[in-house]
Formats: sequence, structure tokens, C-alpha cells
Amino acid sequence: MPARYTLKIVTDFAAAHSLRNYPGDCCRLHGHNWKVEAEVVCTKLDDLGIGIDFKTIKKETNAIADQLDHRYLNEVPPFDEINPTAENIAAFLFKGLSDKLNSEVLRVSAITLWETERACVRYSEEQT
Repeated sequence: MPARYTLKIVTDFAAAHSLRNYPGDCCRLHGHNWKVEAEVVCTKLDDLGIGIDFKTIKKETNAIADQLDHRYLNEVPPFDEINPTAENIAAFLFKGLSDKLNSEVLRVSAITLWETERACVRYSEEQT
């Protein structure tokens, strides 16, 4: 069985949103302090014994989260067209980070996005 290392960083951002057509309070403008957990899997280590530097994962995750930080998400593409649900935000973060980090020996395996201390969504994609 080949080696598999899972590395994870945690970061955060603050943003407001309102859920379009939602039949409850969340249709009104409100904000969250979102917590992001980014998981990366690698199958090979470099000469130092590192799969990818945690600093690199955090830097790239923060670069994507910075597009959302202290913003009204309903005005930020793609959420100006799709509902800024936790599920859609997690998928956005996953795709953005995957575009930056994925390689032959490294891939983003999951994003967990915490909307509150008690509610989160984990987004991943099946390997083909």
C-alpha cells in the first residue's frame, strides 16, 4: 500500500450573506466568522521529509478566503449568481485551492467550512 499523508491547516474569514428564497431568518442579511479547514493529501515527501509546507497551504487558502473576507458575499462572484450557502462556499474554496495546489503527488482532499461553532459542511470530490 503506498504512503498517504493528510495535512490540514485551519484559518478563518468574516463575511456577511443572505440566502435567496430561504424560508426563514437566513434570508435576511447576517454575518459569520467562518472557520476553514483545508486538507491536502500527498503520496511523496521531498528530501526534507515534507509533503508540502503548512505555510504554503495556509498562504494559498488565505489568498482565496481573502476574496470573501469582510465582504457581502451576495455581491462577490460567483455568489452574485448562486446562493452563498455554506455548501457553495466550501465548493468554491475547494476548487480554488485545488487549482493552486494539485499535482501528480498532491491533491486537495477536503474543505470543511464552519458557519458556527456547531454547524459545518465538508466538501470533497471523488477520485476518478
